[in-house]
Amino acid sequence: MFLAAATAIVAGAGEPSNWIPLFDGTSLGGWKSTPFGGEGEVRVESGAIRLDMGSDMTGITWSKEFPKQHYEIELEARRVDGNDFFCGITFPVGDDPCSLIVGGWGGGVVGLSSIDGEDASRNPTTQIRNFEKGRWYAVRIRVTPARITCDLDGKTIIDQPLEGHIVSIREEVEASRPLGIATYATVGEVRGIRYRRLEAAPRVP
Repeated sequence: MFLAAATAIVAGAGEPSNWIPLFDGTSLGGWKSTPFGGEGEVRVESGAIRLDMGSDMTGITWSKEFPKQHYEIELEARRVDGNDFFCGITFPVGDDPCSLIVGGWGGGVVGLSSIDGEDASRNPTTQIRNFEKGRWYAVRIRVTPARITCDLDGKTIIDQPLEGHIVSIREEVEASRPLGIATYATVGEVRGIRYRRLEAAPRVP
Protein backbone atom coordinates (compact mmCIF):
# COMPACT_ATOMS: atom_id res chain seq x y z
CA MET A 1 0.00 0.00 0.00
CA PHE A 2 1.13 3.51 -0.72
CA LEU A 3 0.58 4.51 2.92
CA ALA A 4 3.67 2.59 3.96
CA ALA A 5 6.23 4.87 2.34
CA ALA A 6 5.51 8.33 3.65
CA THR A 7 8.72 10.06 2.74
CA ALA A 8 9.26 8.34 -0.58
CA ILE A 9 6.12 9.53 -2.35
CA VAL A 10 6.49 12.34 -4.83
CA ALA A 11 3.22 13.63 -6.29
CA GLY A 12 4.82 15.56 -9.12
CA ALA A 13 7.36 18.16 -10.06
CA GLY A 14 7.54 21.03 -7.60
CA GLU A 15 5.36 19.32 -4.99
CA PRO A 16 6.56 18.45 -1.47
CA SER A 17 6.83 14.78 -0.46
CA ASN A 18 6.77 15.22 3.32
CA TRP A 19 3.63 13.85 4.94
CA ILE A 20 2.36 14.98 8.33
CA PRO A 21 0.69 12.26 10.43
CA LEU A 22 -2.71 12.95 11.96
CA PHE A 23 -2.77 9.69 13.93
CA ASP A 24 0.12 8.02 15.76
CA GLY A 25 -1.48 4.60 16.07
CA THR A 26 -1.70 4.72 19.87
CA SER A 27 -3.93 7.65 20.90
CA LEU A 28 -6.67 9.83 19.44
CA GLY A 29 -4.44 12.90 19.78
CA GLY A 30 -6.19 15.78 18.04
CA TRP A 31 -9.25 13.70 17.14
CA LYS A 32 -12.42 14.05 19.18
CA SER A 33 -15.55 11.93 19.11
CA THR A 34 -18.10 13.74 16.93
CA PRO A 35 -21.29 14.68 18.84
CA PHE A 36 -23.82 13.43 16.30
CA GLY A 37 -26.19 12.14 18.97
CA GLY A 38 -26.59 8.38 19.21
CA GLU A 39 -22.95 7.82 18.26
CA GLY A 40 -21.10 4.63 19.20
CA GLU A 41 -17.85 4.38 21.11
CA VAL A 42 -14.62 5.69 19.58
CA ARG A 43 -11.35 4.10 20.66
CA VAL A 44 -7.86 3.14 19.52
CA GLU A 45 -7.46 -0.59 19.00
CA SER A 46 -4.57 -2.50 17.38
CA GLY A 47 -3.11 0.60 15.74
CA ALA A 48 -6.42 1.84 14.30
CA ILE A 49 -9.26 4.12 15.36
CA ARG A 50 -12.37 2.00 15.77
CA LEU A 51 -15.74 3.65 15.23
CA ASP A 52 -18.42 1.47 16.80
CA MET A 53 -21.89 1.29 15.32
CA GLY A 54 -24.06 4.27 16.11
CA SER A 55 -27.69 5.19 15.71
CA ASP A 56 -26.99 6.23 13.14
CA MET A 57 -23.56 7.88 12.85
CA THR A 58 -20.25 7.61 14.70
CA GLY A 59 -17.26 9.76 13.88
CA ILE A 60 -14.16 11.71 14.78
CA THR A 61 -13.48 15.40 14.15
CA TRP A 62 -10.03 16.97 13.93
CA SER A 63 -9.62 19.68 16.59
CA LYS A 64 -6.35 21.25 15.42
CA GLU A 65 -5.15 23.30 12.46
CA PHE A 66 -5.71 21.95 8.96
CA PRO A 67 -5.30 23.61 5.55
CA LYS A 68 -8.29 24.76 3.54
CA GLN A 69 -6.66 24.49 0.14
CA HIS A 70 -3.71 22.96 -1.76
CA TYR A 71 -3.42 19.69 0.17
CA GLU A 72 -3.76 15.93 0.01
CA ILE A 73 -5.10 13.73 2.78
CA GLU A 74 -5.02 9.94 2.84
CA LEU A 75 -5.85 7.03 5.10
CA GLU A 76 -6.80 3.38 5.15
CA ALA A 77 -10.30 2.32 6.14
CA ARG A 78 -12.25 -0.89 6.44
CA ARG A 79 -15.76 -2.06 7.23
CA VAL A 80 -15.81 -4.39 10.23
CA ASP A 81 -19.57 -4.87 10.53
CA GLY A 82 -22.71 -3.34 9.10
CA ASN A 83 -23.85 -2.53 5.58
CA ASP A 84 -23.46 1.20 5.03
CA PHE A 85 -20.61 3.65 4.66
CA PHE A 86 -17.50 2.81 6.64
CA CYS A 87 -15.62 5.93 5.57
CA GLY A 88 -17.27 9.30 5.15
CA ILE A 89 -14.58 11.99 5.05
CA THR A 90 -15.67 15.61 5.40
CA PHE A 91 -12.96 18.01 4.28
CA PRO A 92 -12.47 21.71 3.43
CA VAL A 93 -12.49 22.99 -0.13
CA GLY A 94 -11.45 26.58 0.48
CA ASP A 95 -14.18 28.03 2.69
CA ASP A 96 -16.68 25.34 1.70
CA PRO A 97 -16.96 21.75 2.97
CA CYS A 98 -17.46 18.56 0.98
CA SER A 99 -17.62 14.85 1.86
CA LEU A 100 -16.34 11.72 0.18
CA ILE A 101 -18.60 8.77 0.94
CA VAL A 102 -17.18 5.25 0.61
CA GLY A 103 -19.66 2.36 0.77
CA GLY A 104 -22.90 4.21 1.38
CA TRP A 105 -26.56 3.67 0.49
CA GLY A 106 -26.65 -0.01 1.29
CA GLY A 107 -22.93 -0.66 1.06
CA GLY A 108 -21.64 0.13 -2.41
CA VAL A 109 -22.08 3.80 -3.31
CA VAL A 110 -19.01 6.01 -3.66
CA GLY A 111 -19.21 9.70 -4.46
CA LEU A 112 -18.91 13.30 -3.32
CA SER A 113 -21.63 14.87 -1.18
CA SER A 114 -22.65 17.22 -2.46
CA ILE A 115 -22.14 18.60 -5.96
CA ASP A 116 -24.59 21.29 -7.06
CA GLY A 117 -26.94 20.25 -4.27
CA GLU A 118 -26.98 16.56 -5.23
CA ASP A 119 -25.51 14.06 -2.77
CA ALA A 120 -23.18 11.13 -3.40
CA SER A 121 -26.02 8.87 -4.54
CA ARG A 122 -27.09 11.05 -7.46
CA ASN A 123 -24.46 13.29 -9.03
CA PRO A 124 -21.80 12.81 -11.73
CA THR A 125 -19.31 11.38 -9.18
CA THR A 126 -21.69 8.56 -8.17
CA GLN A 127 -20.45 5.01 -8.70
CA ILE A 128 -21.13 1.54 -7.34
CA ARG A 129 -18.32 -0.66 -6.03
CA ASN A 130 -18.05 -3.86 -4.07
CA PHE A 131 -16.38 -3.61 -0.65
CA GLU A 132 -15.28 -6.66 1.31
CA LYS A 133 -15.72 -6.70 5.08
CA GLY A 134 -12.41 -6.75 6.91
CA ARG A 135 -10.35 -5.56 3.94
CA TRP A 136 -8.38 -2.34 4.20
CA TYR A 137 -8.91 0.21 1.40
CA ALA A 138 -6.51 3.08 0.73
CA VAL A 139 -8.26 6.43 0.21
CA ARG A 140 -6.66 9.68 -0.93
CA ILE A 141 -8.23 13.09 -1.52
CA ARG A 142 -6.47 15.96 -3.31
CA VAL A 143 -7.89 19.49 -3.11
CA THR A 144 -6.86 22.46 -5.29
CA PRO A 145 -8.81 25.53 -6.40
CA ALA A 146 -9.44 23.79 -9.73
CA ARG A 147 -10.67 20.34 -8.66
CA ILE A 148 -11.22 17.57 -6.14
CA THR A 149 -9.49 14.31 -7.01
CA CYS A 150 -10.10 11.06 -5.13
CA ASP A 151 -8.11 7.83 -5.35
CA LEU A 152 -9.05 4.36 -4.16
CA ASP A 153 -6.25 1.82 -3.77
CA GLY A 154 -3.95 4.02 -5.84
CA LYS A 155 -6.33 4.54 -8.77
CA THR A 156 -8.15 7.80 -9.48
CA ILE A 157 -11.90 7.24 -9.28
CA ILE A 158 -13.17 10.85 -9.03
CA ASP A 159 -11.87 13.94 -10.79
CA GLN A 160 -14.39 16.69 -10.14
CA PRO A 161 -13.75 20.17 -11.59
CA LEU A 162 -14.84 23.06 -9.36
CA GLU A 163 -15.35 25.92 -11.79
CA GLY A 164 -19.06 26.49 -12.27
CA HIS A 165 -20.01 24.02 -9.52
CA ILE A 166 -21.13 24.34 -5.91
CA VAL A 167 -19.77 21.95 -3.28
CA SER A 168 -21.50 21.41 0.04
CA ILE A 169 -22.31 18.76 2.65
CA ARG A 170 -25.45 17.11 3.94
CA GLU A 171 -26.63 18.63 7.20
CA GLU A 172 -26.10 15.33 9.03
CA VAL A 173 -22.32 15.83 8.92
CA GLU A 174 -22.17 19.48 9.99
CA ALA A 175 -20.51 18.33 13.23
CA SER A 176 -17.66 16.82 11.18
CA ARG A 177 -16.43 20.19 9.96
CA PRO A 178 -13.81 21.23 9.12
CA LEU A 179 -12.27 17.75 8.93
CA GLY A 180 -13.94 14.58 10.08
CA ILE A 181 -14.37 10.87 9.43
CA ALA A 182 -17.65 9.08 10.04
CA THR A 183 -19.51 5.79 9.65
CA TYR A 184 -23.25 5.20 9.25
CA ALA A 185 -24.88 2.30 11.16
CA THR A 186 -21.60 0.49 10.59
CA VAL A 187 -18.51 -0.50 12.55
CA GLY A 188 -15.46 0.90 10.79
CA GLU A 189 -11.77 1.34 11.42
CA VAL A 190 -9.29 3.88 10.05
CA ARG A 191 -5.53 4.11 10.28
CA GLY A 192 -2.52 5.77 8.63
CA ILE A 193 -4.23 9.17 8.53
CA ARG A 194 -1.89 11.86 7.20
CA TYR A 195 -1.76 14.91 4.96
CA ARG A 196 0.66 17.07 3.03
CA ARG A 197 0.51 20.57 1.68
CA LEU A 198 0.84 21.13 -2.07
CA GLU A 199 2.45 24.08 -3.71
CA ALA A 200 0.09 26.48 -5.45
CA ALA A 201 0.42 26.64 -9.21
CA PRO A 202 2.36 29.72 -10.33
CA ARG A 203 0.30 32.64 -11.56
CA VAL A 204 0.29 33.31 -15.26
CA PRO A 205 1.54 36.89 -15.87
